[in-house]
Amino acid sequence: MSDDEKYRKFLVNALGRPLARQAGLLARPRKVPPMVRECNGYFIDKALTPARREPRIRTLVLHYTATSLLRSLSTLTNPAGDASAHYVVPETADDDNRFVVYQLVPERQLARHAGVSGWRGERLLNGTSIGVEIVNPGYPADDAQLPLMDRRWHPFPMPQIAVVGKLVADIVMRYGIAPDRVLGHADVAPGLAHDPGPRFPWRWLHEQFGIGAWPDDARVAHYRDHRPYRGDVPALQAKLLAYGFDTPQTGELDASTTDVIVAFQMHFHPARYDGVPDVETVAVLDALLEKYGKIDRAITAR
Repeated sequence: MSDDEKYRKFLVNALGRPLARQAGLLARPRKVPPMVRECNGYFIDKALTPARREPRIRTLVLHYTATSLLRSLSTLTNPAGDASAHYVVPETADDDNRFVVYQLVPERQLARHAGVSGWRGERLLNGTSIGVEIVNPGYPADDAQLPLMDRRWHPFPMPQIAVVGKLVADIVMRYGIAPDRVLGHADVAPGLAHDPGPRFPWRWLHEQFGIGAWPDDARVAHYRDHRPYRGDVPALQAKLLAYGFDTPQTGELDASTTDVIVAFQMHFHPARYDGVPDVETVAVLDALLEKYGKIDRAITAR
């Protein structure tokens, strides 16, 4: 028995058990949590958890490759290159009628797919996102100098999109990724990227797989008919920022704001993606803000 234990026993006998209990002398010693493990000569204790913590993977970004499968795989696995992705989805099944998705980077590791990017105030999303490249040529090279709405965008085959839907649904479930964080490259890099382009079927994926964000038609009609956009650019910029887009708050329809509107329209209003904020575009934005609980944030930002 140690000296401390002897002294403790002496006090208990001297005070009596009732007083000793009040003094805390009879309290049972706290057990060591069973979360401690030895690691290379020191110990790791995992018993405590801070209130402020977030999962590392918070966003999923979809791209198109703008080239063939073979060239995509060559580029994304080139040791001298600076681009990579977690997954590549081919355009068609293989000769055995199997749709083989290529995983190039483990999900827990960083892939360099988003570049200069931002969403909800976060910058450089490579470290917090999973990147999925979808084999699709985008548009003919001859169209590169044409306005966006004049380019001949290549469609996505439905068998390919069905595989994309299943893959994305699995990833979203694994990490609990919110609907408004399933994004296109254009969403996180307006003006720098246009993929996956205006022909990507966001609505179909939302309806068939429950992934990604999409507004309710009735609420779009409500905002269109009862609260139409009347040219309030500062309010529009605040709403785009509140939804997540990296939007300047200049009060002017400047080039950066136009780039954001183009990205938004390609995703949510692909009937028009010229960057002009019409009534339908803003009604869709209002319905999204309402559905995903961001109206207060939009008002506060003004």
